[in-house]
This record gives sequence, C-alpha cells and structure tokens, in this order.
Amino acid sequence: MQTTYIETQNVTFLDFKKQILDDYKLGRISREMSYLARREVLTGKAKFGIVGDGKELPQIAMSKIFKNGDFRSGYYRDQTFSMAVGALTIESFFAQLYADTSVEREPASAGRQMNGHFATRSLNEDGTWKDLTKIKNISSDISPTAGQMPRLLGLAHASKVYKSINFPGAEKFSNNGNEVAFGTIGDASTAEGHFWETLNAACAMQVPMILSIWDDGYGISVPTYNQRAKEDMVEMLSGFQRKEGKKEGCEIIKVKAWDYPALLEAYARAEHFARVESVPVVLHVEEVTQPQGHSTSGSHERYKSEERLQWETEHDGLLKFKQWISNYSIDIDGETHTLATWEELDEIDKVAKKTVKEGQKRSWEDYRNSIDDIRDQALPHIEALAVEIPEIKNEIAKFKRVISLGKKDVFHLIRKTLLWTRNIDSNDRKKLKEIYENAAEKEENNYSSHLYSESNWRTSNIKEVKPVYSDQSEMVDGRVVIRNNFDKIFEKYPDALVFGEDAGKIGDVNQGLEGLQAKYGDVRISDTGIREATILGQGIGLAMRGLRPIAEIQYLDYILYCLQGLSDDLATVHYRTKGGQKAPLIVRTRGHRLEGIWHSGSPMAGIINLVKGINVLVPRNLTKAAGFYNTLFQSDEPAIVVETLNGYRLKEKQPDNIGEFTVPIGKIEVTKDGKDVTLVTYGSTWRIVTEAAEELEKLGISAEIIDIQSLIPFDIDNEILESVKKTNRLVVIDEDVEGGTTAFMLQQIVEKQGAFKYLDSTPISIAAKNHRPAYASDGDYFSKPSVDDVVEKVYMLFHETNPLKFPKF
Repeated sequence: MQTTYIETQNVTFLDFKKQILDDYKLGRISREMSYLARREVLTGKAKFGIVGDGKELPQIAMSKIFKNGDFRSGYYRDQTFSMAVGALTIESFFAQLYADTSVEREPASAGRQMNGHFATRSLNEDGTWKDLTKIKNISSDISPTAGQMPRLLGLAHASKVYKSINFPGAEKFSNNGNEVAFGTIGDASTAEGHFWETLNAACAMQVPMILSIWDDGYGISVPTYNQRAKEDMVEMLSGFQRKEGKKEGCEIIKVKAWDYPALLEAYARAEHFARVESVPVVLHVEEVTQPQGHSTSGSHERYKSEERLQWETEHDGLLKFKQWISNYSIDIDGETHTLATWEELDEIDKVAKKTVKEGQKRSWEDYRNSIDDIRDQALPHIEALAVEIPEIKNEIAKFKRVISLGKKDVFHLIRKTLLWTRNIDSNDRKKLKEIYENAAEKEENNYSSHLYSESNWRTSNIKEVKPVYSDQSEMVDGRVVIRNNFDKIFEKYPDALVFGEDAGKIGDVNQGLEGLQAKYGDVRISDTGIREATILGQGIGLAMRGLRPIAEIQYLDYILYCLQGLSDDLATVHYRTKGGQKAPLIVRTRGHRLEGIWHSGSPMAGIINLVKGINVLVPRNLTKAAGFYNTLFQSDEPAIVVETLNGYRLKEKQPDNIGEFTVPIGKIEVTKDGKDVTLVTYGSTWRIVTEAAEELEKLGISAEIIDIQSLIPFDIDNEILESVKKTNRLVVIDEDVEGGTTAFMLQQIVEKQGAFKYLDSTPISIAAKNHRPAYASDGDYFSKPSVDDVVEKVYMLFHETNPLKFPKF
C-alpha cells in the first residue's frame, strides 16, 4: 500500500520553513506569470490569455498529494499545480501563450492549444508507452466546460481495474491500482450535465477520485445564484455524502481557498479517502478570487461591485499566505522561531518577478527566431526577384509594415512572389521555391500531423488475414459469430474489457456477449447505468492508462449523447498533443433499418463530420464486424464500429479461424462484378443494393456493387475510381438524410479521386427521406431506400442515355 501525505509529514522546523517559503515563492512566480501573460496579450504579442491567478494556494496543496502514476483531468487554469508537479516551466508557459509549434519548447500541445491547457507526454517518439508509474500524469485539457469530467471517471476506474487484473506490461501503467485520478473544475461548470453524470457514476462505482471545485462565485459574469440550485455547493451535494457503513456515495470537504493550513489538511484527508479507501472525494474550494477577471477578453470590473472587488483584494490567497507566514511563530525548547519577515517576503516577490521576466524573454526570443529564420532565408531572393516586378515591391512594402510578424505573413509573401514570377526561370526563384517547399513540409508537420497514429501500430500497418472456411464451417446466427469472436479476444488480450448498458449479465441486448461475464468476470465484462456520455469517458480514461476498453453504446441513435466527448476529446487526443498521448478506445454500437424515430436513425454524416481523428467502421455483417475488432486490437487508434441491427439473427458461415482473421481498415470490397454502373454503399443498405442488382440484371443492367466498409478512412487505395473507369456511371446509396454521407462519398469519389473524368452520366445519390422512419410497420419502406427505389432510380439513369432500350415506365 502506498503511503499518504499524512503519514510522511514528520519534518524538522527548518524543513517546514523551507517548504513554506518554497510554496510562497512558487505561488508568487505563478502569479507574476499570470500578470505578465495578460500584458503580453494586451500589447499584441499573444492572441488570448486565460490564467490561474487566485488559485495558487489550493493548487499547491493539491500537488502535495499528487504522486507518480497519478493522473489529472482538469480545468484550464491549473498552471500553479502543473508547475508544482514538474509539468510546466516559465518558458513552456510563455511558449504556449505565443503558440510556439516546437514540441520541445511547448510539450503540452506544440502550439495546438491556447494557453492554460496542460498535458504531459505519455508516449515516446515512436508511439510506445512510457512508464506512467514513474511520472506525474496530466491528461490533455480541453476547453468545453465540464468536458474533462467523463474522462476523469475512466482514469479513476483504471486503478480499480488494475487492482483486479494483471497482465505482462501492466507494471508500466499501474502500481497495483494505488493511483488516484484528480479532477478540477470551475464552480460554474458544475451546472453542466457532464459534472452530475460523472459524479453519480463515480459514487456508484466507488473509484479513487479527488475532484476539486474552484469556486470564485461567478461563471464569467453570471453569479452563483444564477448558476445552480443553491449557492452552497456542499449543501446541494449533501445527498451524495456517504453514510457510515455504506459503500455508496462520496466524501465531501469544504475549505477556503486562502487558508493554507486548512488546505493542506483538507487535501491530506482527501488523499486518505481516495488512495486508501478507494472512495471518491469532492473538495469544494470556496472564496477563490480572480485578480484579473475571467480572461483577456474582458474586465471583471464590468460586473463585480466595488464591495466585491475590495473583498477579493483583501482575500487574495497570496496576500493571506504572506500575512500568515509573517505572523507565524513557534516556541521550540524555549526559543521563538519565525518563518520570514514581511521584508523578506517582499524580496521573494521581487526575485519572482525578475525570474518570470527572464523566462518570458527567453521564450519570446526562441519563438521569434523560428519565424525570423525563414524570413531571413527567403527575403533576399524575393527582393532580387522584385527588381522588375512592381507587384512584388508592393507586397514587400506591406510585409515590412507588419508589426507582429507571423509565419503566415512570410508564407503569404513567398507564395505571392512565386505566383508573380511564374514565367521566370532564375536561380533566385529556384532557391525561393526550394525554401518554400522545405518550410511548407515542416509546417505541415507542425499543424496537421498526428490526427491519426503514425506509429508502427497504425491501422494501415495491420496485416490482412482472410477468414478461412471449410466443409466443417457452421452456418450460425450472426450474433454467434460476434460472440465467439469476442470470446477469443478476451482470451487473447488480458487488458481487454467491455462495459455498457446490459453488456454484462445478459450479454448485451442482442446476446453478442452472451456468457462472457460468467467466464471472464464482472470487472472485464460489466454493466453500467444509463449514462452514455460517461460510458464514453470511462473508455477514454481507461485507454489513456494502457487498457484496451470497448465502450458499448446500445444503439446508434444514443451515440448522440456522446458526440461532444467523441468530437472534442477522443478525436483530438493524439492531434492536440502532437503525438504525446493516445486513447485507442473502441466504441461499439449498432443501428440502421428499423422503424421508430429513436431506434432507426443513421446520423452518419453528423458523426463523420464531427469525429475526424476516429476510424468510423460500417461492416455489412457480423463476420466483417468481428474482423474489424481483430484488426483494432492490433492497432493503437480509436474507432467506432457500427454493427448492423438486422444482422444478429441472419445466418452467416462462421470462419474456422475465429478471433484471428482481420478486415483491413480503409479498404473497399467489390461484392459483385458488373460493367454498366458502379453502386457504392455500406452497412445494412448493402443487402438492399444486392437484391436490387439482381433485379437490374433482369432488366439488362449489369451493376458492380462496392461495400466501402469504412467511412473514415475512405477507400485509401482509390479502388472505386477503377470501377468507375470501367462502368462510367456512379450511384451512391445509404440511409442517411439527403446531403449526408452520400454527399461525402460523392465528394471523395468524384472530386478527390477524380472520377468526374470518366462519367458518362450525372452521378446520383439515393438517400433516405429527411425525417426518421415512423414506427408504423412500413415506416422503413417509405422512409429509407427500398429495393424498388434503387431499381427505379438506377433504371432511369439508363433511360436518360438510351430511352429506346430503357423506356420510361
């Protein structure tokens, strides 16, 4: 069992004094960083500033109990905490403020996130995991308020999982489950549903979590009494307080943000509950101040009264800390000992200000050098080319008037010069073009890399293993194929686990996990409450801690509850850390081809447009789905797998190599050869299209059917283009609304692959009506593409080109 902060506090007075003065110095440095950051924004050297002034003391107290292996999922003002645990320096703070794209100088996001968004790097450069038990871990922050909460649940749940299961390599991720997950949130954000859903789940699951609420009384300009049911957060949360002898609920602690001794005691108690008893804890840190207001976007003088502003000045945490230090004295062996005089603390203030200024200056110079370097390379060649071209001279003049020069200004000048000198063949132009191409490649890496994995385990590297069939291969229900495949996955991968509504005891509503909880236990195959957002977040946190979770969302329509987390968190983890963190979560769901407004949706276009960074896989049957799961467990990328709801009871031949065969991601499959028209579809609609193609053959039309299999990525080898070259006609079919995924497929095929050059007819899309199917028995037929719809619309395509052979009917 790990020791706690309480158990380690047996120090001499000199050690105690050093700790206090070090804490004060850190607080002052952080405050000076906040002050200077605001000035840098207001003078135009940075775009925006949101800082952590006023929260220094509680964050210092929290850092005391934060150990190697622990994780934080937090709020974008935790700069003092991040400094205290070694995840932030003065230089990296200002590098992030300036949006420096160097991962060495700004390791949290390499300029991809605005300031105040912190992260540590969980991965080595090759994408392998670091030993997370030897570092203090910060999961990458996001801006959406309370969006960090669902992930927090998973980070805490991982410790509980590691207490129960072990596997080779687990020692890199956990020390027998003794880690605590720390969350931080602004009090106004507790009005968000994500806060309540996460707290409810954490209390039900009893996970080791410490959640700090920084309560400054406002949400930007909106005061507390307009934010929540009761101003007293502890009173409002009292129903969550656990009762003696009960294993449900949480511990709730209230403490003032300016009371240093009380903060240390509060966090020490919280650590005991979380780390020793595995109980979630909520710390309501009240009377927090914001000396500079919410952000550089506005002034808090606009909405705070003079009395409130005066109170905040008097209750500033650092001022209160300074007063406490200067008034502190203790008798030891008849001798009075003090910590520091006011004058000595003033000297610490001065040194802190000077230290921060020096660090900021270094950061600014490093940032400027990266821009000035390309400018200095390119400008002599541009000026040489401008001698005979007035337009370039004008561009140079405008360029030299720019006050705060950015990369975009340099690139704009280079590109304009290359455009105006397109007919010139000179050494200066050749050199300028070379400079541009080298710089553009570097900036492509700076701004657009790592949306997906670039490691050896990226999906495109996973070898295809085809399913093997023999005379002994059985015809079984599709659900049996997927169940038996999951059985092999859980046998093969001890770090695999699945959870969701009804996923455990009954083996999911379609029995795709039937009997697996009894075989592998309720830690690995588990039920959850009806709480889709935190089912997703649970998966994200578990994946960030080295496990291989499958988060089950019962129906595709319900995934809409998860879209915020999918889009803002999971899809951006790898990108927003420039390869520093990953969360290879698999989201399992099912949908398509049913009646009823909320059990028949196919919101695929909404999904694919919001989750770039996640693979979106749409298998046509359960064997294909099983192959995708086998592929994904060898990969380190996140994915959504949409199983076909009407496939669980349809018969499929079960492969002999169940659990071993793989389906390549991003590869299409031609399921029927044809010569007259290319029909492109996916998922359940494939069966409709296949039946329609049989009818078309009888009408003299030979259709080639392509199952795209995955929407993201889409046909990575441009194989659909080869089909269009042969047939010269293209029809895309799905059951999303008009202009939905069919529009995406057309754009990819016609524009990106260049199929327009080979078309003899207008490409058409066949989609669903712009509403969801009614529950009436024939709702699907009249709302979504039917066999009749596909046959008639494809037939009319041929009528337009040859009305004699294909007369109108």
